[in-house]
Amino acid sequence: MKVEITAKEIIKPSSSTPHNLRNFKLSLLDQLAPPTYEPLLLFYSFNGDAADSHRLKKSLSDTLTQFFPLAGRVKDNIEIDCSDYGAVYVEARVACLLSDFLKQPNADALKEFLPVEVDSTEAAGRDALLLVQSSFFSCGGVAIGVCLSHKLGDAATLSTFIKSWAAANIGSELQQRPLYIASSLFPPMSFSEGVLPPPALLNFTKGKCVVKRFVFDAPKIAALKSIAASASVQQPTRVEVVTALIWKCAMNASRSNSGFSKLSLLSQSVNIRRRTEPPLPDDSIGNLVGYFPAQKDESDIELQGLVRELRTGKQDFSKKYVKKLQSEVAYEEITESLKEELCMLISHDMEFYICTSLCNFSFYDIDFGWGKPTWVTNISGGPLKNVVKLIDTRGGDGAIEAWVILSEQDMALFEKDKELLAYASLNPSVLNFPAIDLLKSCL
Repeated sequence: MKVEITAKEIIKPSSSTPHNLRNFKLSLLDQLAPPTYEPLLLFYSFNGDAADSHRLKKSLSDTLTQFFPLAGRVKDNIEIDCSDYGAVYVEARVACLLSDFLKQPNADALKEFLPVEVDSTEAAGRDALLLVQSSFFSCGGVAIGVCLSHKLGDAATLSTFIKSWAAANIGSELQQRPLYIASSLFPPMSFSEGVLPPPALLNFTKGKCVVKRFVFDAPKIAALKSIAASASVQQPTRVEVVTALIWKCAMNASRSNSGFSKLSLLSQSVNIRRRTEPPLPDDSIGNLVGYFPAQKDESDIELQGLVRELRTGKQDFSKKYVKKLQSEVAYEEITESLKEELCMLISHDMEFYICTSLCNFSFYDIDFGWGKPTWVTNISGGPLKNVVKLIDTRGGDGAIEAWVILSEQDMALFEKDKELLAYASLNPSVLNFPAIDLLKSCL
């Protein structure tokens, strides 16, 4: 497969941002966000032509008028200069049939459809906060790759933006108008010397790694739920059981390679919008996400216990962290707590895992005028290991796709784990998913 970049340009908002909106304050959570990009890839089997590129650029320009901070640049990690610098738009041609590519997606090849390296630290400072790439296959299929800086938004922000862009591309009214309330709820602060924000934790996950894709079908997840249920967690969620199984098998691989058991900590993302009192609207823009830790001694890693740890961590997060953020407590107390967690990782021989979930965001409803996507995924890679990313599959029946990033040694054991493979398929064809009926033009 050959992906050839044919054009790259800056797309500015179709209307100038008013001067009174040009200094956009980051929230505390934006400040603490890691200097990386949140990626999303959407594949369509539309029989497109060159005219679609012009429409995509025009609709992007119109959408940026509403999402004006995305066309700005971060300044001193405290605000965004919204002087209409613009978003990066990349266009590419693909010498390959979409149907051939989807038979067995390749993690490295997927990165060719993104406009920037997702773990690039460019996102932290002077460079573009939003980059998009439209890739046109020789059969007429289209891939839309979007990368949004974590310094401004999370998966929910990414979802709100893409849905609005798609609506503009077909001439529909915006269903979701962005709400910029994060900095008023969680004001920014100047970090005192010695206070280390969460991105420092990413240093513990750096190293040479391998990326693999696994798919958990709905019946297998239902079986996992029945096994993982206990008196303390009677109805585990599908995300909890899939996360717990992946965590268990990753710990087993690490223990086999190191020769001894050690403490393991998994940090999982949670959408703060749904846990504040009252809840915030889904179209609230910002990095309104937190991470709760689940901790387990590798000498006891049964599935029920891991699910219980995940549920307890989520409940404690809501009771303590979110309420504290909404109170008048000094933010130094929160950052000091984060610093203590970092020091704990330094002082202990510990495995640190990160899991993020993009389930339940309805990405398969995003229509640019070409019908619903054939496949939506959120591949990541680069220098970070021990990372798990979950997303819904197209069938809409509750199945989950998982991208797992581990060290070469751990992945060699993990991908052969019999318990894992009893519930998950290793990189199955996207064309085998239920309801894949949109590829006739590419076959």
